Amino acid sequence: MDAERATDLNLEGLVHDLNNVFETISEAADLLAGDPNWAPLSATVHRSVDRGRRILSSYFETTRGSLELETIVESAIAFTLDFVAAIKKPAIEFKLDVEPGLRLVGNGPAWERVFMNLFLNASQIVKKGCRVEVAGRRTAEGIEVTVADNGPGIPPEILPKIFTPRFSTKSDRTGLGLHIVRSIVDRYGGTVTAANREGTAGAVFRIELPAAGQDVSAATS
Repeated sequence: MDAERATDLNLEGLVHDLNNVFETISEAADLLAGDPNWAPLSATVHRSVDRGRRILSSYFETTRGSLELETIVESAIAFTLDFVAAIKKPAIEFKLDVEPGLRLVGNGPAWERVFMNLFLNASQIVKKGCRVEVAGRRTAEGIEVTVADNGPGIPPEILPKIFTPRFSTKSDRTGLGLHIVRSIVDRYGGTVTAANREGTAGAVFRIELPAAGQDVSAATS
């Protein structure tokens, strides 16, 4: 068996086993749903299981659809709010300013991962009163999406390393979140950069993408 096929089988086996885990968690959530006191938690668990399954399925998804940016962002926001509530962190305030009709090329769960990781990154930096602003607009080249927070900003000395795999300023973090963001954006022919906001505190991540319908095969092959 060649190495590539062995890797595929390892991934297929992992997905199979994780789906079994998700099924067990889902069944436990069904039991919680029978108690009114636990019904909200049951709903949160079911939503998280569904998102986990979609993320797993994205590893085998080869088709690239045309996806509405606002829908993707709203789904990522819902997951983020579920997550911070589950670990008892303060809620995040979101502000959306997205041009109507903006669409992304790619896989929905993959794009959800991009925005979930950016939102969760902000929540880790801003301990209380976190506010995240998401803006999307058309440009001459395609689409620009920015995700800005009201945190302390990014120290200049770590800016060049921020997307490096396993780079983190905290020992309890894997340092993979922003690397995942860059990897997915690269896959769909885009670029992502990080900077500090001008005129106010906080960081801003800027994603630049070809418009839906443009050929990105050269960048994603």
